[in-house]
Amino acid sequence: MGRYTREDIIRLVRDEDIQFIRMQFTDIFGQLKNVAITASQIERAVNNEIMMDGSSIEGFVRIEESDQYLWPDLDTFAILPWRPQYGKVARLICEVHNPDGTPFVGDPRNVLKRALKRAENMGYTFNAGPELEFFLFQTDEDGRPTTKTSDEAGYFDLGPLDHGESTRREICLSLEEMGFEIEASHHEVAAGQHEIDFKYADALKAADNIMTFKLAVKTLAQKNGLHATFMPKPVYGAAGSGMHINMSLFRNGQNVFFDESAPSQLSPLAYQFIAGLLAHVRGFCALTNPLVNSYKRLVPGYEAPCHLAWSSSNRSALIRIPAPRGQGTRVELRSPDPSCNPYLVFAACLTAGLEGIEKGLTPPPEVPENINAMTPEARAAHGIESLPGTLEAAIRAMEADRLVLDALGPHVSAQYINGKLREWEGYRTQVSQWELDRYLVTY
Repeated sequence: MGRYTREDIIRLVRDEDIQFIRMQFTDIFGQLKNVAITASQIERAVNNEIMMDGSSIEGFVRIEESDQYLWPDLDTFAILPWRPQYGKVARLICEVHNPDGTPFVGDPRNVLKRALKRAENMGYTFNAGPELEFFLFQTDEDGRPTTKTSDEAGYFDLGPLDHGESTRREICLSLEEMGFEIEASHHEVAAGQHEIDFKYADALKAADNIMTFKLAVKTLAQKNGLHATFMPKPVYGAAGSGMHINMSLFRNGQNVFFDESAPSQLSPLAYQFIAGLLAHVRGFCALTNPLVNSYKRLVPGYEAPCHLAWSSSNRSALIRIPAPRGQGTRVELRSPDPSCNPYLVFAACLTAGLEGIEKGLTPPPEVPENINAMTPEARAAHGIESLPGTLEAAIRAMEADRLVLDALGPHVSAQYINGKLREWEGYRTQVSQWELDRYLVTY
């Protein structure tokens, strides 16, 4: 049974003096959207009667079939603490449905729910714990973002070196008001770079939390005269921002990745899940790393993984097994970045891992050495492949991976690939400042 009923929501809107409700949903490229309604419409909202024009959302539907409905998940009801406390604003996260009541196949939340249903049919619950990094930059006199920061801090530094400390504190407190359990927050390696970690949850809630987190970070940064960005690599020569994903499967309340009797305390299912991820990580790289800019982060020397390998502790590996065991046993995928659509990424990762279990796949041997320090010949000798080096290469790998295409469904996969090919073409035909500096005089 859920936390809230329709009657609960209607009463809360009245009793808490809520004047506006944001009916939120996510497009296939991971952008948060919303239809705002006044309190007078709350009964229509909880009865799934709020309509929107799907043809206005890239990748949704054609103009001749534009009417769609927002079905709120009542358990996602929350008051936005950064909005006025007189005449409050709340939100409901919604799924998109067709006029006949069927789930819209292009809704990313519904894509993830289909994958979770497959796991449920196999007896599993899928949990995910994301680690999102972001930058806080100054704005210019017109309020436009820059890439400047007066911050000179590094890993785990504090004020006065960490100039974003007060904003990060405000973000944490606001998220806790919304029900988040904040486990840690700290300055990251690059100037102006930060990380806030919140407790893992079932994958659907975790994806919802990521979308809420990004909204909170951007909103509160703006409130403090800063610009927050989840762009993977905003500064040349500095570390980029990642979104490591910690994944685990549970059955009957027990972590099935844990086996106390095994030498590493990892179960056969854990190894099979790892093998499934490695078999398809190139195919879903266009989801985990969806921007042209994503591939400026996936280069050696900046703590981001570039090669397909796993390790118990080696942070140069694509997949790492963090130290905790027991209920905390998990598999960490280190390639994703925070510009991704978490619903699609979780769906692809889960589907790949489940295939590894279904087929009893075996991962390659663990690689304990620093992979980035290996010569190409040494990596070849270990059978270590590389992630795609560009968005175009990632798209081509996705087109060739039937499991990933099936996990997304034909509508989302086609719209996603077409959209990303347009993005690549726009980048490919652009003349950059680097080219002008390099070639204009010489040639």
